[in-house]
Amino acid sequence: MVRAYTQEHVYRHPWDRVTTAVWRKFTDPDTHAVLSHVLDVHTLQQRIEPASGRLHAVRSITIRSPPLPFLLRRVLGQEAVVCHCVESTEVNARGRTMEIVTRNASLRGLLEVEERSFYWPHPERPKEWTAFRQETSIRCKPLAAVAAVAEKVEQRCAERFQQNSVKGREVVERICKYLEAEASSASAISC
Repeated sequence: MVRAYTQEHVYRHPWDRVTTAVWRKFTDPDTHAVLSHVLDVHTLQQRIEPASGRLHAVRSITIRSPPLPFLLRRVLGQEAVVCHCVESTEVNARGRTMEIVTRNASLRGLLEVEERSFYWPHPERPKEWTAFRQETSIRCKPLAAVAAVAEKVEQRCAERFQQNSVKGREVVERICKYLEAEASSASAISC
């Protein structure tokens, strides 16, 4: 069984600011207090397509899971697990879109998670706001035969992903406000 979830949000900031904040999300010093489950982030690859100007980047992200459900604790013999994920990003600056796809690289025999995030100028206020959509699919593999257990595991994972998604949006909003203040200060000094 695969569970799919979609969340949408409107950032009341321009696309350039939001995508800059998304890039800074894991490096901002105040982020760790909010996203404490993120243990490590490394850029593995970055390249720009000369013809289109599109940026492609791949990062590894290491996270710590919340306490596991009883059955998984028994199977794995531990309270929580460390999971390694691969995040692939494509930024189309000319078309003003950004897509991020994150998949777990470890624990795939137990659980498959894919998260897709899209950022684009809001259709009603394209110079001022940014539209965001996040699609998450979760599949608990070996427990599929025991549907009730699989459903509980998937639901618990989904709840955690939704909570972390809210926290991630809060971090991006905070960084956008910081960038806005930074831009205002710079323009006041140049006057």
